[in-house]
Amino acid sequence: MAAQAAFPILAPRSEAVRRESALQTLLTTFVSSGLAFLLLPGTFLGVWNLIAISGHRSAHSLSPAWIQAHGHAQIFGWIGSFILGIGFHSLSKMGAVSPASLRSGWLSWSLWTVGVAARWFSGVYAWHWRLLFPLSSAFELAAFLVFFATVRRHKPASASSAAPQAPIPIWMRLVLASTVVFLLTLLLGLAGSIAAAVSSSEPAFGPSFDRRYLLLSAWGFLVLSIWGFNARWLPVFLGLPQPRPRALLAAFSLLVSALALGFLGLSTLPALILIAASLASAYGLHVFEHRIQPAKTVGVHRSFPFFVRLTYVWLLIASSLTLAASLADRNGGFTGASRHALTVGFAAAMVFAIGQRVLPAFCGMRLLFSKRLMFASLALLNAGCLLRVASEIPAYEGFYAPAWRLLPVSAAIELTAVALFCFNLLVTVLRPPVRSPAVL
Repeated sequence: MAAQAAFPILAPRSEAVRRESALQTLLTTFVSSGLAFLLLPGTFLGVWNLIAISGHRSAHSLSPAWIQAHGHAQIFGWIGSFILGIGFHSLSKMGAVSPASLRSGWLSWSLWTVGVAARWFSGVYAWHWRLLFPLSSAFELAAFLVFFATVRRHKPASASSAAPQAPIPIWMRLVLASTVVFLLTLLLGLAGSIAAAVSSSEPAFGPSFDRRYLLLSAWGFLVLSIWGFNARWLPVFLGLPQPRPRALLAAFSLLVSALALGFLGLSTLPALILIAASLASAYGLHVFEHRIQPAKTVGVHRSFPFFVRLTYVWLLIASSLTLAASLADRNGGFTGASRHALTVGFAAAMVFAIGQRVLPAFCGMRLLFSKRLMFASLALLNAGCLLRVASEIPAYEGFYAPAWRLLPVSAAIELTAVALFCFNLLVTVLRPPVRSPAVL
């Protein structure tokens, strides 16, 4: 009390620093649990699944519940955890770090982590799955609603009702749109899990429902989120011009059209539109154009800009393979290759690149542990993805039988990449912070 009386200004300021530090701890926890979902239920189970499929030389030899549990852990357990954690971290930028928001953050993390873990457990072990499967979806939805309510009720501290309203930047529009799609995906997942609990023989969505669910979660939630964050960060990190808003709005409109047509059961026309949307997004973000400023590679490997640009090559490959799947797929080879190019080549590689650039700073002004491990993880991930996509089509479709032997190799390469990425980030967030403007 005496100290507060003697230094009345320092007390509230130190309290604000303590709360921001607590918010960084919350983000670190979201990141750590996301890495755990990526490495174990996500990638490790995916490798196991692929080895089993290769051994039987059939894409239909494994339970759909196992395959869906693996995909859910990767999309929602890993990337979903990262996005929720970054969303709560944004409260510090709004000047809105209150005890209530911190409690909401921990509640959201608890509900989300339990929900994703229960979803994976019910899919793999089928233990009381008719109760656990829909309950896990309900937990995930509750976690998102807590997050959404917490972030929505805060406005930037500088905002004033008397000040004129500035137009919403394009990156924020895309992030808001991805948030809406995130909610729709969770609602759809809850509806599907309830339907499966009532009428299915296993904890898995039916093929028709699963196609629509994957379309919304991968092309809707993941792609839109990445476009939004790229519009915010790529001009800074890669030295590119500011995004072209009209081109990105066109990409968004095309993507929404493709999602709507895909839900109606069409395949070829949505695939063509996805190719146009991918091209429009790359044009809108200046991805393949010359930079106007030097790229900011302090603290990361100098190859960082190359790997970010490479993700958009994978996005174009994924959309092109989606079109090929609508025309020529017979046994899931083109479809599987397209999904892998999108989720690993585009989404995972983008998180490997951007995540190792921003998360160390967000988690308390830390420097990345190893630039070489960053390069190794990105190089191996892209190599494994290339081998997987190149071998999956001839193996599954029966064009070239020896390609079956390459699939487990691709999985082992990707597992090594994921292990290096997780190790690099975990060691980074456990190291003491540095106070240097070079971190950002």
